[in-house]
Amino acid sequence: MVSIYQSIEMLSKEKGIDPQIVLDAVKDAMLAAARKHFRSQEELIADLDEGTGNIQIYSVKQVVDAVEDPSRQITLSAARRIDPNAQVGIEIRDPKPTDVLGRISAQTAKQVILQKVREAERDSVFSEFQGRSGELVNCSVKRLEGQDYLVDMGKTEARLPKKEQSRVETFSVGDRVRCVIKGVERGGKSSGVIVSRAAPELVMRLFEQEVPEIYDNTVTIKACAREAGERTKIAVFSRDRDVDSVGACVGMKGMRVQSIIRELRGEKIDIIEYSDDPVQYVTKALSPAKISRVTILDPVDKHMEVVVDDLQLSLAIGKRGQNVRLAAKLVGWKIDIKSEEEKRREMEVKMADMVISGAPVSVLLDHGVDEYIIEKLVAAGIGTVERLGSMTPEQLEAIPDIDETVVSQVQSAVVSFYGEYDEQEAEAADLQAEAGAPESEREIEAEVEAEAAPADSESLDAVLDAAAAESPGDDFADADTPAAFENIETGVLEHDLARHESALLDQGEDGDVLDLGRVEGLSGAPSTLRSVADSSETEDPETSDTIRKS
Repeated sequence: MVSIYQSIEMLSKEKGIDPQIVLDAVKDAMLAAARKHFRSQEELIADLDEGTGNIQIYSVKQVVDAVEDPSRQITLSAARRIDPNAQVGIEIRDPKPTDVLGRISAQTAKQVILQKVREAERDSVFSEFQGRSGELVNCSVKRLEGQDYLVDMGKTEARLPKKEQSRVETFSVGDRVRCVIKGVERGGKSSGVIVSRAAPELVMRLFEQEVPEIYDNTVTIKACAREAGERTKIAVFSRDRDVDSVGACVGMKGMRVQSIIRELRGEKIDIIEYSDDPVQYVTKALSPAKISRVTILDPVDKHMEVVVDDLQLSLAIGKRGQNVRLAAKLVGWKIDIKSEEEKRREMEVKMADMVISGAPVSVLLDHGVDEYIIEKLVAAGIGTVERLGSMTPEQLEAIPDIDETVVSQVQSAVVSFYGEYDEQEAEAADLQAEAGAPESEREIEAEVEAEAAPADSESLDAVLDAAAAESPGDDFADADTPAAFENIETGVLEHDLARHESALLDQGEDGDVLDLGRVEGLSGAPSTLRSVADSSETEDPETSDTIRKS
C-alpha cells in the first residue's frame, strides 16, 4: 500500500515543487479536517510518522497539578497514562484517531492540499521565469479558453492572450508555435507565464537565430518597432566596417529575411541601418519615402519636424499613419511630418504674424496725450493708433473717465501722428529720387560710351596703314568698297559701311581719293581719313560737317 509520504513525493516530482512544501500542505489539510471533525478548542498539530510514512494528528497539553483549562492542560496521573515519563511542567502529545475523519473532512483536506500545491507551483514558476522575459520558447497549443490560447511549455502551461496575438494568425490544438516570454503574473485569474506572438522581441529573437552575424555580435539590433501582422521596422548596426549590416540580415537572395517573414505569416519587414545622427536616422526610418529636410525643434524633448514633397506625403505617413508611427517608435523621437505646401503656408502665416499690425497708442505721448489717458485706452482694449483712429467720438466717450475734452485731445494727437508719418514718407521718397537720378544718368552715359566707336586718329591711321600694306600699289582703286574699313571694330563704321556703298572719287596721278563725307551715315569718321596728296579740291561744308565735329 502506498503511504501518504510516497504520494507526496510523486506529486512533487510531477509539479516540479519541493516535497516539503507538499508535506506542509498535507499537514495543514489534515489539521483543518480534524478541527472540523472534533470541534474542540484543543491545540492540534500534525506530524509525519517516519515508521509508517503516514501523518498523525496530536493534541498538545501541558502537565499541571491542578487543571484550570481542560482543553490545554492535563493532570500528572492522566499524562503518565499516555507517557510514563511525564513530569509536571512539560507538554505531552495525545494522539487523535484519523480513521474517524469522514467524507466531508476528507474533501476539506483535499481542497486545502490543492490550494497549497497550486500556490507552491505558482511560486516555483514565478521564480523560474521572472528573469527570462524576452526569451524565445517553443510551445504547442493545448487548448482554447475564450479568445486566449493555453500552450504547453513542457514543465508548465503558459497563456497566449488575445492582445498578444497577431491578427492574421489562428492556431489549432496541437499546433507548434514559437513565442517569446512576455512576463510572469503571480496573482489573479490569469496568473502564470504570459507568452506573446505580437511583441517586437519575437522578431529580434528570430533574427538572432537566422543571422549568424547577429548571434556572434558582429551585427547588433539597436531598435525594433512592430505592428503585429502588418509591418515591422528594425534598425541594425555593424561593428565591423567590412560587414554590411542590412545585407547580412537580408541574406543571399533574401533567404534569411524570407524565412522570418514566413514564420510571421507574411508580415512586411523594413531593415534599416542605424545612425547616431537623429536626422539621418529618421530619414532612413521613414523609407521608402524621400525626405526633403529635417529640423530638430527640441533636442531635450526629442521633437523634430520632417518636410517631404507633396507627392511623397501619403507615402511618408503610410496607411493609417503606420509608417510615421513606426518610425517615431523606432527612433524614439516625436515626429511632425508636413508637405512642402503646408510648410509654405505655415511660413506665410508666421511672416504675416511678424508684421506689425499698428503703432501702439503709447506713441501718442509725444503728441500731447497724458499718460493716464493712455492707460485708460489700453484698459479698454484699444492698443493701436489705427484702432483708436477708427473709433467715433461717441465710442470714445463711452470709456470711463473720457469726456469731450479728452476726446478732442486724442483726436488732435492722432491727426498729428498721421501728419508726421506722411511727412516722413514724403521726405524719404524725395531723398530716394535725388539719390537715384544722377546715378541713372551716369549709367546711361556709360552705356553710350561703351557702344560709341573710338575716334582717335592714331588708331585709325594704324588701321589704314595695315590695309595699304596688304594691297600695295592699289590704293583702293580696284575695290568697289574700301577694304581698309572692313576690319575696323566700330559700331558706327561697321554699321554704316554695311548699309551704304562708298563713293569713289576721280583718281589722280598721285593717288586715289575716298571722300568720306559722301558716305551717308559716317558721322563718327575722323577728319584725318580725308588727307590725300595733291588734292586741290575744297571741302564741301555740307558734306564734311559731320567729319569736322569729331
